Amino acid sequence: MQLVQPFAPQPASPAADPAPAAPPPVSPAARPAPGAKAAPAPAEETSLGLEGFRAYDRMVQAMGARLTGGLSPVAMAMAWADLGLHLAQAPGKRAELALKAGRKAGKLANYVGRAMRDPETPPAIEPLAGDDRFRAPEWQKWPYSLYAQSFLMTQQWWHNVTNEVPGTSRHTQDVTSFLVRQMLDMASPSNFPLTNPEVLAVAEAEKGENFRRGFDNWVEDCLAQASGAPAVGTEKFRPGTEVAVTPGEVVFRNHLIELIQYAPTTPDVYAEPVLLVPAWIMKYYILDLSPQNSLVRDLVARGHTVFCISWRNVTAEDRDLGFDDYRREGVLAALDAINAIVPGAKVHGTGYCLGGTLLAITAAAMARAKDDRLASLTLFAAQTDFTEPGELQMFIDDSQLHVLDSMMWDKGFLEAEQMAGAFQMLRPNDLIWSRMVQDYLKGTRSRMIDLMAWNADSTRMPYRMHSEYLHRLFLDNAFATGHYVVDGHPVALPNVRQPIFAVGTERDHVAPWRSVFKLHHLADTDVTFALASGGHNAGIVSEPGHKHRHYRLRAKAAAEPYVDPDEWLATTAPQEGSWWPAWSQWLAAHSQPYRVAPPPMGNTHAGYPPLDAAPGTYVHQR
Repeated sequence: MQLVQPFAPQPASPAADPAPAAPPPVSPAARPAPGAKAAPAPAEETSLGLEGFRAYDRMVQAMGARLTGGLSPVAMAMAWADLGLHLAQAPGKRAELALKAGRKAGKLANYVGRAMRDPETPPAIEPLAGDDRFRAPEWQKWPYSLYAQSFLMTQQWWHNVTNEVPGTSRHTQDVTSFLVRQMLDMASPSNFPLTNPEVLAVAEAEKGENFRRGFDNWVEDCLAQASGAPAVGTEKFRPGTEVAVTPGEVVFRNHLIELIQYAPTTPDVYAEPVLLVPAWIMKYYILDLSPQNSLVRDLVARGHTVFCISWRNVTAEDRDLGFDDYRREGVLAALDAINAIVPGAKVHGTGYCLGGTLLAITAAAMARAKDDRLASLTLFAAQTDFTEPGELQMFIDDSQLHVLDSMMWDKGFLEAEQMAGAFQMLRPNDLIWSRMVQDYLKGTRSRMIDLMAWNADSTRMPYRMHSEYLHRLFLDNAFATGHYVVDGHPVALPNVRQPIFAVGTERDHVAPWRSVFKLHHLADTDVTFALASGGHNAGIVSEPGHKHRHYRLRAKAAAEPYVDPDEWLATTAPQEGSWWPAWSQWLAAHSQPYRVAPPPMGNTHAGYPPLDAAPGTYVHQR
C-alpha cells in the first residue's frame, strides 16, 4: 500500500473543467524572488554572476536579524526619524506635550499629597481596559500606588508623543507607539520584586522560598528552550491522547497535507460534508481540542460529515513551496478526495485565519473556472482585505519584508519561534511579563490549559509561500483589488456566488473584526456575519456552555445596502452563549432538506483508503 502520494494528480471532479496542461518544472534558482517583479535578467548580469552580490546582501541581513529578533533596524530608525523631524517642525505639538506633562505632574503631586493623608484616596488615573497589572488591593497602598500612578501617567504621556504629530504617517505612529509600549512594559514596576507588592507579600509569607522556585523554573525553561523541548506543562495535552481525540481516519496524504475524515455518531447525516481548512501557522487541532471544546466533535454530533486538513510541518527542503502549492495540493486535493468518498455532494468549505484567506482565493478561482463543488463558504477570523490588518501591520513595510525575506532565504523557512515571538509582542503584558512575574518572581507555574498547549505547538512556514503571502496580500492587497492571479487569470471575491458565513472576534489582534467585516463590500452574495466575544483563538473555541460568552449575528442579502461596522455593531443586539449552534443551523439551512446514510470511511476503490487513525502523523512532526 502506498502511504504517501507526493504531488500526484488526483481524480478530477466531474463538475470541474479539464485542468490545463501543467507547465514544465522550473528549478528553484530560475524562479523570481518572491514579491519581485518578474523580468528577464540581462545576459551580462548572468555572465558576471551579479546574483552573488544580492545573495551577499541577503546573508548580511539574515545575520543582522539574529541580533534584532527579526525586526528591521532601518524601518525602526526611519519611523523615529519621521516622528522626530515632524515633531521638530511642530512647535504647537511640542507646547501641547509640555502643557500635558505639567498637568500630569500636577495631578500626580496632588494625588501624592492626598494619598499620604488618606490611603483610600481614589487614583488619579485608571489603567487601560484589559490591563490588570495594578488591579490587586496591594497596589492601592502607599508607596506602591505612587509607582503605579507614575507609570500610568508616563504611559499616557508617551502615547500623546507618538500620536497625532502633524505630518506623520499612520505607519510611523503605529511603529513608534509599539516600540514605546515595549520599552514601557519592560520597565513596569510590576516586573521588579522590590516595586511589586504582590511579590513582596508572597516573599514575606514564604520567607523567600518563591525566589528559589522561580529560579528553578527559569533554569528549567532555559534548558527546554536550548534543547528544543516542548514548553513545561504541554506534556499534559498530547495530540491523540488528551487533545485531538475525535475518532476518525486519515484518508489521503500527500507531501503537504493529511486529510482526516471523522467517524459519524448519528444514524443519518446532512448530504453535504464540511471541509475544515485551518491555518498552517499552527497545528490543525485547535478545531479539535479537548472533547468538551472540540468544534469537530460538535459538528459530528449535529449530523455533519466532517473532513479536516492537517498540514505538514515543512523543513528547509520545502523552501520553494508557494502559496499556489497550498491551494492546489491542499484545498483542491482535499476536495478531490471528498468528491471520491462522497460522490456528487457539494462541500461546505470552512477556513480559519490564513486557511480562510486561502479558501477564499481558492473559491474565487474555482468560480472563475466554473467549478461548482462548494455549497457555501465559511471564514473564521480570516481577512480578505488587508488595508487595515491590525497591529501586525507594524511589521509590514518594504524594509521589514526585506529582512524577513533574507531570514527565510537563509534558512528556507520562517522559524516557528519567530512567528510566536511576533504574536507575543502584540500582547506583551498577557503573554510575556505577567507569566514571568508569576513563574519567576512568585515561583508558581502559570496554569497550562489545552489552548495554551496548542499555541506552544507551533510550526514552520516555507520561504516562498510566506514571502508571497506577505508581499502579494499584506503589502499589495492584491486579492481585494482584483490583481491576484491564479492560473494566469485575476480572481476576486465577487466571483463567489455561494452564501458566506463569516466570524470575527471582538479582541482579535491578528485579524481585527473590522478588517474581517470588509468582505461585506467585497462579496456580491449573501453574507451572514457573527461577531463573537474573545480573541483570535478563544473567540473561535467558544463551545456551548462556556460561561461569559456572547455573540452578535446578522444576515445581509446581496441586494441590501452596505452597513459600516460601527453602525452594524450599534444596531445588532448581543446574544448570550456560543455561536456554534447558530452556524450549524446556517449550514443545515444551506444543505439539502433530507438527510442520508453516513458515507464510508474513505474509498479504497477510488484510491483513498484509510491510512492511519486520526490525528495522523503530520500533527506529531516537530
